[in-house]
Amino acid sequence: MADSPIVETLTFDVEGMTCASCALRIERVLGRQEGVESAIVNFSGQEARVDIGPDADIASLEEAVARLGYSATRVTEDTDRKSIVERYSEEEQYQRRNVLAAALFTVPAFLLSMLGPDEQWVTAAVWALVTPVEFVFGWQFHRIAAIRLRSFGANMDTLVSMGTLAAYWYSVWAFFTDNAVFFETAAVIITFILLGRFFEARSKGRASQAIARLLELGAKEAHVLRGGVETTVPIEQVALNDLIVVRPGEQVPTDGVVVQGGSSVDESMLTGESRPVDKVEGDDVFGATINQQGILTVRATRIGAETALSQIVRLVEDAQATKAPIQNLADRVAGVFVPVVLLIATGTLIAWLLIDGSVENAMRSAVAVLIIACPCALGLATPTAILVGSGRGAELGVLFKNADVFQRSHDVDTVVFDKTGTLTRGAMTLSRIEADDQSTALYLAGTVEAASEHPVGKAVALGAEERDIALGSVEDFRSHPGMGVSGTVDGIEVVAGKPSLLTDSGLIIPDPVAAAMATVEAEGETAFLAGWDGEARAVLAVSDTLRETSKQAVAALAADGVDVVMITGDNEATARTIAAQVEIERVLAEVMPADKATEVARLQAAGATVAFVGDGVNDAPALTAADLGMAIGTGTGVAIEAGDVVLMSGDPALVGTGLRLARATFRTIKQNLFWAFAYNTAAIPLAAAGILHPMIAAASMAMSSVSVVGNSLRLRRFGR
Repeated sequence: MADSPIVETLTFDVEGMTCASCALRIERVLGRQEGVESAIVNFSGQEARVDIGPDADIASLEEAVARLGYSATRVTEDTDRKSIVERYSEEEQYQRRNVLAAALFTVPAFLLSMLGPDEQWVTAAVWALVTPVEFVFGWQFHRIAAIRLRSFGANMDTLVSMGTLAAYWYSVWAFFTDNAVFFETAAVIITFILLGRFFEARSKGRASQAIARLLELGAKEAHVLRGGVETTVPIEQVALNDLIVVRPGEQVPTDGVVVQGGSSVDESMLTGESRPVDKVEGDDVFGATINQQGILTVRATRIGAETALSQIVRLVEDAQATKAPIQNLADRVAGVFVPVVLLIATGTLIAWLLIDGSVENAMRSAVAVLIIACPCALGLATPTAILVGSGRGAELGVLFKNADVFQRSHDVDTVVFDKTGTLTRGAMTLSRIEADDQSTALYLAGTVEAASEHPVGKAVALGAEERDIALGSVEDFRSHPGMGVSGTVDGIEVVAGKPSLLTDSGLIIPDPVAAAMATVEAEGETAFLAGWDGEARAVLAVSDTLRETSKQAVAALAADGVDVVMITGDNEATARTIAAQVEIERVLAEVMPADKATEVARLQAAGATVAFVGDGVNDAPALTAADLGMAIGTGTGVAIEAGDVVLMSGDPALVGTGLRLARATFRTIKQNLFWAFAYNTAAIPLAAAGILHPMIAAASMAMSSVSVVGNSLRLRRFGR
């Protein structure tokens, strides 16, 4: 495959897949097409995602899938696409009709066979009842098996088709040669498998309800101000920069910024945080959240697919569409399983004919092998667990961006918290100033810091304003990342920041100033110096309050056997004081923003599997370098893009919740795979030995798929 750059990721709706081997076959064919860099086909979601280069021909991709007997339809922004929930609902209704109709013929056929007199007319009646089951309600198996055969392929439908047709046509021969027949076996097999598919579709629909609930959360209409007149319009007609009136109890229709009014807003559907958030002019609000009190006028800043709710749905769908590495094992097995089963069934037939010469025993055992070996459970083991786990995470405010997160989370033994904005609120306030002339010091330092985007700078500038000190203007402003700022105020060159920045700038730090700074730091506040005219002349301190749940979050991680580390640019004394409050023993202090990723790499080199939790732009490299990046959703967009897991609220307790849910999902995947493998391994020899009747085999195969989905559905109760 050429190493051409990926120019686009395409999504296709795929119809006709019935098992994991179908998905694997399509995936392999797509992956071999010209210009395709990679392809992932999701059997559970019935879709394909293909990364293509500039040389790819999109039409040829759809044709390649069509040649295999499936249909692939590209999804675009203009596509009237059915949601996964709608598709499961339609599949459930189709399979319900099929199984009910089949049962109407199968039940009397079975009763006549078991309880009716052993006479030719009874057998003929059973034959008549079974025929529509085999060739009408079971036609889906034969049709797909024929398509596979044309391209020299086989899948689960091949096994069902061959098994039931063998039972049916053998019984036709036996009817005319006065031998034992088992017409009813073919009908019961088809009915049981149809029942299994109905339960499977129903269970997958339940598993996807998290996305359905998210999609239903959005407002259906908005009160828009146009030309000074309030008009109610469908949500689809809201445009960027429209002014929207939101009354108490109403949903905020779309993402925007408050331009008038004040209220508290319930954002629990986004963050999982039950406490309402106060909103005033200039604050952001998000679509589908609930206005609690006052009337708000909101200017729309994001609409349609760009809203926070749409992005959440997209992240959940992305996670469900990707594959965990452990699924590759199941795919490899499914890819060779059907041909191997055909060989085993053929061997069973020949062996029984050689052993006792009974065509009836040989046929019964061979058919049982074909039916019991259907790898449905194998194909459902991973995607259904991911479907439920990621959906439950979205309900709790934890978004998993791809499927391999579940596997990586299993190995995490160290969590590194960035301090500011993660363990703390990130809202600094000016708490103290030590200087001979506090007004002058605050005027000069505040003017320089006001030009900075750093939280410390904003805190100083705000503190000056709160103390009724009017700030001036700064010239030649310079930001020194991780160190401080400098600039010229009223002709005076001012430097504010760490002591090393002042000394590097040629300023002297008098002993009384150094002593005052040490005192402030010993009390757990973040202190820095401001100097001009050749020496440091003021000590300023800012403080940041811990989040209410930080201590409990750290304790919960420790109880789970996870080592917790705090990393910060603060000095050692301040960092230790904060760490002691949340009972973190290991602290990495005075770490420059660019060095956070280096510290993560050092922990990894020492043998740790690291999850990094952060929220800022300077956290993005560390989030990417960590084995698992967990981004606080209330932080910057860059951090959210870099993280593997997005924690929608600022609550650090979600770190433990996310890790535990990911681990529970991965455990469920392993349980499902074990059950699927163990089931087939144990059942095939029993069928080959003639111990397992084909009807029992059909029921067992159908129920194995349902049990795998049912085990996955237990994740819906996580955290309840």
